[in-house]
Amino acid sequence: MKQSIFARVAQLAKANINALLDSAEDPQKMLDQMVRDYSANIREAEAAVAQTIGNVRMAEEDYRRAVNDANTWGNKAIAASRKADEFRAAGNGVDADKFDALARLALQRQMTAESTAKGQEPGLAAQNEIVDKLKGGLDQMKGKLHELTAKRNELVARSRTAAAQSQVHDALKSLDAGDPTSAIGRYEERIRRQEATVRGQQELAASSLDAQFAALEDLGEQTEVEARLAALKSIDRKAIDD
Repeated sequence: MKQSIFARVAQLAKANINALLDSAEDPQKMLDQMVRDYSANIREAEAAVAQTIGNVRMAEEDYRRAVNDANTWGNKAIAASRKADEFRAAGNGVDADKFDALARLALQRQMTAESTAKGQEPGLAAQNEIVDKLKGGLDQMKGKLHELTAKRNELVARSRTAAAQSQVHDALKSLDAGDPTSAIGRYEERIRRQEATVRGQQELAASSLDAQFAALEDLGEQTEVEARLAALKSIDRKAIDD
């Protein structure tokens, strides 16, 4: 299982995000799914790495126990050998032989413990190497998750910006379709026509008034002509009468 998790961690850590996005129909959905998958795989990998680390720590405890046992039995062998030498120096061969036997037994236990510790060393080294690789893979995965999250947030922001720009564009298009300035232009044109009509009416009124004044002037002139004609006739009649 540890090897399987390590392989998955390595594969995910090496994933090329940009290449995956290029092949995705909906990059945002792709990123969301990748973030979920990465998060789930990281949790699974963390659990496996934690279990592996726990097993390694137990093995290290066993190794330290074996080393401690070897040291303990070695000290007991030394103590028993010294005691045997004391009894032998005192002329007590029976007790001396007894403690020499205990020293031999302690030395055998020491050798067994040393053999156990020595046999555990390669496994410990290999397991610690695996743990280091798994930790490195987890760090890479967390880095990829951070990159994915940043990409996802960037894409969402860009999508929202594009949507806002699209709304503004649509609003501008609707304004173009019903441009209030064009209505104002039509109203202005209507008012100009009304003003022109008023000016035309005023001009017509002025022309009519001028015609009336001209008629009055013509009438005055005709009246004067008639008056002068009457005066001439009056003078002629007076001359005839005289």
